[in-house]
Amino acid sequence: MAIRVLLVDDQPLLRTGFRMILEAEPDVAVVGEAGDGVQALDQVRALQPDVVLMDIRMPRMDGVEATRQITGPERDGPVKVLVLTTFDLDEYVVEALRAGASGFLLKDAPAHELVQAIRVVASGEAMLAPSVTRRLLDKYAGHLPSGEEQPPSTLQTLTEREVEVLKLVARGLSNAEIAADLFVSETTVKTHVGHVLTKLGLRDRVQAAVFAYESGLVRPGGQ
Repeated sequence: MAIRVLLVDDQPLLRTGFRMILEAEPDVAVVGEAGDGVQALDQVRALQPDVVLMDIRMPRMDGVEATRQITGPERDGPVKVLVLTTFDLDEYVVEALRAGASGFLLKDAPAHELVQAIRVVASGEAMLAPSVTRRLLDKYAGHLPSGEEQPPSTLQTLTEREVEVLKLVARGLSNAEIAADLFVSETTVKTHVGHVLTKLGLRDRVQAAVFAYESGLVRPGGQ
């Protein structure tokens, strides 16, 4: 079945460009468009897309609040949000990730990266580009814990191996890369990641990475 995509951007020309790119793919179907967050909420309820391609800066309701409402606990279905941003250090991207976005992509990314990001997010994984993510977190290093604070009590629920896996997830490694790093199978890594998300009450790998930085478990620029 084709991946159902909703395009949300306040610039019609950009929406047209994204539609042309995505509709050229046999496994992607653009089911609708919206010009702001309020319209996006209405369209999500009416169309039930698999993935929402979400701009951040829009009138009436921005992409952060729209993402929060779309991915909140009261949502009707497992809709994924892929945030689009003009700048790789957009101040709102971290907030969008906290709000429940499954990843982000720069608007000037090549067409094949846009298509791949849609597929990755639709499959339930997180679109977590390591280089951009680290630059974002480096920018906010002054707002993150110094490492001297007491770590959250929830970290104590993790096993030593699960903490290792969480650190590697925060560095942006894929399951295959983590498996190679720890000399275990991808299936084992997937199990560990699942346990980490469940124990910490997190939705996906993006939220796990943000948690690892915010808790001081991983430091910007560190390993």
